[in-house]
Amino acid sequence: MYDDCMKKKKPSTDLNVIAHDILQAITGEPAGTTSVTREPAQKPTKNNAQPEKNPAAVALGRLGGLKGGKARAKKLSAKKRADIAKNAAKARWTKK
Repeated sequence: MYDDCMKKKKPSTDLNVIAHDILQAITGEPAGTTSVTREPAQKPTKNNAQPEKNPAAVALGRLGGLKGGKARAKKLSAKKRADIAKNAAKARWTKK
């Protein structure tokens, strides 16, 4: 009587779910159980965190980065700068 109006659950198309269901059917385990135990995520500690950076090296890298673009633009010819700008504009407009 109710079979016509109740929606039936579609079988999963995920291969991992299908394999898990088959394995449970073969071993006789009830649905929803698993032998895999999950370990809680570890909080990052000082040992597995990234090493601290040398402040002097960071300052030197930043100094070079700040003047790099201006120095490069000064070194390029006007035609070359225009070509770079055209390519950049084309890339912005054709990118999806």
